[in-house]
Amino acid sequence: MSKIASVSTHMISVPRPQPVWTAHEEIKAWGVILTEVRTDDGLVGYGEIHGAPMPRICEWLTRFGEIIGGMDALAHMAVWEKLFALTSPRPGGIEGRDGLPPPLPRGERAPVMAAIAGIDIALWDIKGKAAGMPVYRLLGGENRPIFTYATGGYYRPGATNADYGEELARFLRLGYRAVKLKTGSGIVADEAERIEAVRRSIGAEPLLMLDICLTVSHLPRQSSRIGFSGSRSRFIGICNRPISRGSLRRRRYRWPMASAS
Repeated sequence: MSKIASVSTHMISVPRPQPVWTAHEEIKAWGVILTEVRTDDGLVGYGEIHGAPMPRICEWLTRFGEIIGGMDALAHMAVWEKLFALTSPRPGGIEGRDGLPPPLPRGERAPVMAAIAGIDIALWDIKGKAAGMPVYRLLGGENRPIFTYATGGYYRPGATNADYGEELARFLRLGYRAVKLKTGSGIVADEAERIEAVRRSIGAEPLLMLDICLTVSHLPRQSSRIGFSGSRSRFIGICNRPISRGSLRRRRYRWPMASAS
């Protein structure tokens, strides 16, 4: 039986040549936390996770490594259940009668779940290596082509709509079958022009998806450019007729040009 011997973390951060923005935040670097789980018989599994703050996630990974040390590395469900039990009330949890720390603070849920995910992914990696096959085979999958897409269009100071269009067109020339555009930062009319510029650059055939988060507060009283679903936040497509705020609540619009996932 492969037993968990250690859990270690590696924070990887590569500065971007130029900082970029989503609709919510500035991104100055590419970052990932590499979780490394080693067993007593020499197997090593890796799990890639994203989240912030990275140092805090790594602190939780170190603490969790102490809790799961000696457990069966192939029993990933037992490991998951033990760690997940720390996130919720449980009988005897406050007194520590089960030998585990008390329930973790609710405010720490995001970094805690990221840390648990890193360990879980690493254990699946170990399981595949122990079985001598890729994880997708363990899960009953088959080796077949994967539909891939690339995400771009992060907001850059001074960039034009044509610049974003050329960026996504370059992804298609590299072999990606679809592209996703970051959007949602500007007013509706400006965002519609930006989307249309990208569509002109890539052509009518490739799938264009939008990574967007808008609310009704972004919309003018009458919009003739963009349609949203009744949830008020999901982009549906570009249209050519007015949309009232009331109609947003009553129905979901779909047009042939709809391109959101």
